[in-house]
Amino acid sequence: MREQPPAVRIRNFEEVALGYSEVEAAEEAARCLQCRNAPCVQGCPVGIDIPAFIRAVAARDVAQAISVIKVSNALPAVCGRVCPQETQCQGVCTLGKRFEPVGIGRLERFCADWESEHEACCAPMAPDTGKRVAVIGAGPAGLTAAGELRKRGHDVTVFELLHVAGGVLMYGIPEFRLPKAIVKREIDGLCRMGVRIRVNEVIGRVTTVGEMLAKGFDAVFIGTGAGLPQFLGIPGESLNGIYSANEFLTRTNLMRAYRFPEYDTPLRLGRRVVTVGGGNVAMDSARTALRLGAEESIIVYRRSEDELPARREEVHHAKEEGVQLRLLTNPVALLGERGRVSSVRCLRMELGESDESGRRRPVPVPSSEFDIDADTVVIAVGNGPHPLVLQTTPGLELNRWGNIVADQKTGATSLCGVYAGGDIVTGAATVIEAMGAGKRAASAIDAFLRDSH
Repeated sequence: MREQPPAVRIRNFEEVALGYSEVEAAEEAARCLQCRNAPCVQGCPVGIDIPAFIRAVAARDVAQAISVIKVSNALPAVCGRVCPQETQCQGVCTLGKRFEPVGIGRLERFCADWESEHEACCAPMAPDTGKRVAVIGAGPAGLTAAGELRKRGHDVTVFELLHVAGGVLMYGIPEFRLPKAIVKREIDGLCRMGVRIRVNEVIGRVTTVGEMLAKGFDAVFIGTGAGLPQFLGIPGESLNGIYSANEFLTRTNLMRAYRFPEYDTPLRLGRRVVTVGGGNVAMDSARTALRLGAEESIIVYRRSEDELPARREEVHHAKEEGVQLRLLTNPVALLGERGRVSSVRCLRMELGESDESGRRRPVPVPSSEFDIDADTVVIAVGNGPHPLVLQTTPGLELNRWGNIVADQKTGATSLCGVYAGGDIVTGAATVIEAMGAGKRAASAIDAFLRDSH
């Protein structure tokens, strides 16, 4: 797929990938073998009929293709851009055993973008049931659950903490990977179906899960995500110039820091930005720093490149744009001058035996301390569950990490009529995994509501 050249794109926040033309999409779709057993469908967390939609693209019937997709996926423009297809549908593509797999995600993106330029396709909806469902959190899990429940005829209201819906899609993923207008377009589609979204609703303060059930909602889905940033627990983390990745990306993506002074959210990063972590969020932060004017953007990660949890595509793009990778390097302290961070003290690491994650455990090299100068440091080492709803819902079972304990197949929690899915259950995972959880929970909620008459 065509892309902006690296030297051009690091000076703007426009989308890196430019998408397929209709001719390119049809040519790519024609590569599909139309396997009888369709392993790609098994690899898709939301179960899209991939051969059927690709067959329609190959025949240049894009309207049919997007209608097939929307039976299973309410957010195709999002998934086509940020899903890790290489480990899911494309990872099991039969063609990929000997050649490059079919570009399933790129074709899904093409169909969704085609739809935005033509008449929108609404999934068929069942007659109204008279049942009311509250969805807490307007991120990928909550939006998917809301769409699926509305299709089944239920009255759905989504309650969102922030002033816009979208969750991590809006505050966490940079504009150059997922334009906010595209997220808004997908959400507008849910609203046209009849989903109501109420923003600035801090559940746990304005009301609670228990009060929702007592005041007329027949079921509740909790999809509040993993929005509590984690830190390193090393000296110096309270210095000025140190951000959690959550704050850094939220100020950039949702509050438009990159358009200062039009939007009054300045981020004065200085010459050199160091990002700690190796996941997609770390790559997003490091690439964002360059676009905000940093001369150098460095990622510090304690394992080798083979263990980087970020998508290969994101690592490739980061390298193309000039992000430096300091691998087998572990921060042990943040040093400052006059109250502001000035350097990161690190230890060199080497890989030892495998740990519980299956990756080789990093071990410090004795007497290997060194400093990396830094004007700004971004900590991107993970997030924990958002605690507010959990603290105000008595009887809700949590695990030792503070996540909700829920049935993997249904999302059912320890409370009758209360379901949960996404990062609040699994810990930080992918957008499509959260959507899959929202879809499974919606099916279970529908069955629960129909059984309870």
